Amino acid sequence: MRIDIITIFPEMFEGPFSESIIKRARGKGLVEIQLHNLRDYATDTHKKVDDYAFSGGAGMVMMIEPIDRCISTLKQQRSYDEIIYLSPDGNILTQAVSNELSLLQNLILLCGRYKGVDERVREHLITKEISIGDYVLSGGELAAAVLTDSIIRLLPGVLGDETSALSDSFQDGLIAPPVYTRPRIYKGWEVPEILLSGDEKKIAEWKHHQSISRTKARRPNLDPD
Repeated sequence: MRIDIITIFPEMFEGPFSESIIKRARGKGLVEIQLHNLRDYATDTHKKVDDYAFSGGAGMVMMIEPIDRCISTLKQQRSYDEIIYLSPDGNILTQAVSNELSLLQNLILLCGRYKGVDERVREHLITKEISIGDYVLSGGELAAAVLTDSIIRLLPGVLGDETSALSDSFQDGLIAPPVYTRPRIYKGWEVPEILLSGDEKKIAEWKHHQSISRTKARRPNLDPD
């Protein structure tokens, strides 16, 4: 898989992309991530990528020209399955969305800033818009990092245990059940006896029941029934 990220702050990705799962995936050659500084596609001497909105109003707007030039340059090199704009009013990121995107080969992620992008970018250049939640960040970089992590961990060979991602929360529409490890008893707090029984069928039934109960209590919007 290849992910191209368009941003005016490429340095923001140095931390999350050089550690943990993403570092491992890049080291194995399972994913290629390229950062593109949008200012490199500006035409003026000041590398300007934003301007005032027509009709006025507070805040600046990212201009269409450098964005179009960057996307067009990338599309000349390969075809892309999706060109995604990270936006607070996009479709909410879910596990199902990450699953779907993990099956693709080439993605472009566009990180917004300021008051967003010229609407013509969304109308003519973008194929999908994604939000990581109903709140506003200073820009799309953190959202792009979250989306990238959620996709990459699903790629075959990234996780040490190939079945680990399949048991994550939301994979089956439910929150994951509680998990325990040693010691068996700590400060009088005991691990549920069923998990020590060795009866795989009963353990599976217990975990499924716990997932349903937790989902109803903590995320009733998921409607486990």
